[in-house]
Amino acid sequence: MPIAILAILVVVLGVYISSLAADLKAQAKVFDLSKLEQMESASVILDRNGKIFGQIYVENRETVPYDQLPHDLINAVLAVEDAKFYQHHGYDAFGIIRAALKNLTAGHVRQGASTITQQLARNSFSLKEKTFRRKLLEIFLAQRIEDNFSKQKIMELYLNRIYFGGGLYGAEAASRGYFGKPAREMSLVECATLAGLIKSPNRLSPWADRATSREARDYALDRMRDLRFISREQCANARSQEIVVGSRQNAQGQTYAVDYIRQQVIAAVGWDRAINEGYRIHTTIDVDLQKVAEDSLRTNLERVEQRPDYNHQTYTQYAASFRKAKANGTTSNQPAPEYLQGALIGLDNSTGDILVLVGGRDFEHNQYDRALQARRPAGTAMLPFVYAAAFEKGMYPGSLVEDSPLDNRAVMIGGTTGILGEWGPENADNTYEGAMTARQALVKSKNGATVRIGMDAGIDAVLQLCAAAGIHSPLRPYPATFLGTSEVTLAELALAYTIFPNGGWRPNVSHILERIEEKDGTLVWDAKRESIRKLVTKPETAYEVNSCLADALESGTGKAAFTQFGLKKIPAAGKTGTAYDFTDALFAGYDSNFTCAVWAGFDKPQKIYRGAFGRELALPVWVDIMNAAADHYPPQEIKQPTSASGGLKQVEICSKSGLLATDKCYDAVKTANGDTVQRRTTYMEIGTQSQVPTEPCNIHGEPRARLARFFSSNDLPRAALAVDVSEVTPITVKSPTLLSDRDPYNSLKPTLKPEPPPQPAAETAASPKPDSVAGDSAVKTAKVSGSGAGTQTAESAPEIRKAIPVQPQDKKPVEIRRAIPVKPLDQENEDGTLLKSATPPPPADIDE
Repeated sequence: MPIAILAILVVVLGVYISSLAADLKAQAKVFDLSKLEQMESASVILDRNGKIFGQIYVENRETVPYDQLPHDLINAVLAVEDAKFYQHHGYDAFGIIRAALKNLTAGHVRQGASTITQQLARNSFSLKEKTFRRKLLEIFLAQRIEDNFSKQKIMELYLNRIYFGGGLYGAEAASRGYFGKPAREMSLVECATLAGLIKSPNRLSPWADRATSREARDYALDRMRDLRFISREQCANARSQEIVVGSRQNAQGQTYAVDYIRQQVIAAVGWDRAINEGYRIHTTIDVDLQKVAEDSLRTNLERVEQRPDYNHQTYTQYAASFRKAKANGTTSNQPAPEYLQGALIGLDNSTGDILVLVGGRDFEHNQYDRALQARRPAGTAMLPFVYAAAFEKGMYPGSLVEDSPLDNRAVMIGGTTGILGEWGPENADNTYEGAMTARQALVKSKNGATVRIGMDAGIDAVLQLCAAAGIHSPLRPYPATFLGTSEVTLAELALAYTIFPNGGWRPNVSHILERIEEKDGTLVWDAKRESIRKLVTKPETAYEVNSCLADALESGTGKAAFTQFGLKKIPAAGKTGTAYDFTDALFAGYDSNFTCAVWAGFDKPQKIYRGAFGRELALPVWVDIMNAAADHYPPQEIKQPTSASGGLKQVEICSKSGLLATDKCYDAVKTANGDTVQRRTTYMEIGTQSQVPTEPCNIHGEPRARLARFFSSNDLPRAALAVDVSEVTPITVKSPTLLSDRDPYNSLKPTLKPEPPPQPAAETAASPKPDSVAGDSAVKTAKVSGSGAGTQTAESAPEIRKAIPVQPQDKKPVEIRRAIPVKPLDQENEDGTLLKSATPPPPADIDE
């Protein structure tokens, strides 16, 4: 009886298993095996020289053919995962039984029995359930895969698909991520490291636990030795080596440049194609310059944070709290960083290619791109555009401008009272220098002088030039904009600066994408950019500003580039930029090939520290990048423009007058020992024929100033009548106006003056004489006799009239006018203001 029951149970079990097997075989045939090759493949980002520096992906994977996989990696994977790979047909029955016995003895799952083909099936079709039915389905699907693909193809698909930890899928991405090299260049130690972590990628990743990862690597090496894939000596040598891996952040490729490229690629070809198709994305970035820029920005801002007067959050402090939050899984609650930020962008002058792009100090902390998105005050880095507008209007570098205190009500920066501050010269003990040339004002970054030049050129002219130069951010139409108080992006500023080395024109737009290709080179998208040049200023104007900026770098606010930070002796030019109250520090400059702008400041504007000038924060970074750029793209001298009309000419002018130099242009200067010496005040200046002066110096030697210097013959100022004679009745002169007894200039013909009215003699005698009070008067009075017999005729001696004292009269006292405070025009009382327009009253009767 028990035997019969057992037989029945065996039959039933057999029927069930047979039915289940038939069902699972049918189900295995439903899977589309073509999906084995449809893996999400990361698009690879290449720099302008073909170097890989980033990827775009959902799963960070780059598929490679079998012949690009190193032999040591294949053997290491076989040794660890499936030693009988080339003997079985999808599954290993003995391996399954062996693993089952070991796991039963251990009391837990200690050893797996899945072959490489089974793992490929499970990972390709998401067979993740831990059930007996799923395991059988996996076996039948593995058999079907073996029926349709060769062992070599299965190994290729497997090593391109599996997860290696750290967000890396496939052997190629893992090799580049962990070791910074393509898979075909991996060493034996590196191959064993990857093979060892397949069983538990996140736990055994060298980024997670270096010691545990080494144990897994050594196990793989031992298995390779046991299977005679390597010799004992190779095994021992490999085991003695340390695991060397790169930075995880760099491997993930999360930088501001990569993120901006990702956005541009998605805009060009769409989201799905960008992240799944495995494109090769050719960009304008120079990866070598990019690394120099990132390292320099990090190093120099860390140096600034070590200053004793820096009283803000530091990068180190925030990074520590961020790591802690990341370990606890609470990064979403982490506040935005408040440490000192920096950004920079570098452009090819002729094409607008973005060679360098850094949007902040750490993309993982904050993804806001400060080079492309942030609008911040450019500070005194805006000055060159003010001078360019003035030169376009007829001024030239030798024109005189006043450097003296300026009423802050004209600019209203930092308040509405007092005088305008002078932070532009970046000097704690700046002094006003009086009249100076426009060149000196720009070289020394004089605020007051710049505002005067800007007002002379006109605010509209300055704004129009800035817009033409590529600054599309709204600039406020007030004089404060001359000193960079309006906000612009760093990318706009860099593009605008290209007009100076380019001779007045700029590229149409800056860009970072060149073309997108399939892996086989098939073109998917091309920028197809035409070389469009936007003309902004005359070539002569651009060269004049360039010559001033070259002086600014050599001897002005940027001279520390050579004297302190090690700028190579290259033909370069640039301008510091410091915003009011030291909230932003910039430096923008260029050579003949490359323009770079650097910014430092806080995301929430606040004072960095007192004296945080552009020359201290931004200039050192700019110098590092320009030195590296000079090695890759050697600069040339920027040539002076020539034209049929004569172009620029050199003239010797006096720096004190702005006029042509003479042989008398010397100033007495005291030497250090107290001696007085004569020093020449002239220098060679450039300008167009219409700009340069034609008059000689009017300060040294005899003055020669003439109105004709400022006005044409038709525009000479004429004396204007004080009143409109058509509205006022003229007064006829009734008697001579000369009151003295002498007429040395013969201004009047001898005329008999009217006789005085007769007066009593006693009254006359008793009347006080003004002369006796006044002393020795200029007008002498004649003695009058009591009888009057001595009266003289006009022909003999005309009588000289005496001044008659004014007698008091009972008249209304004269009204005393007092100053009335001026109100705004829209608040004035028209009836009580002098601004009222009215017809003049008729003239009073002269006899009254």
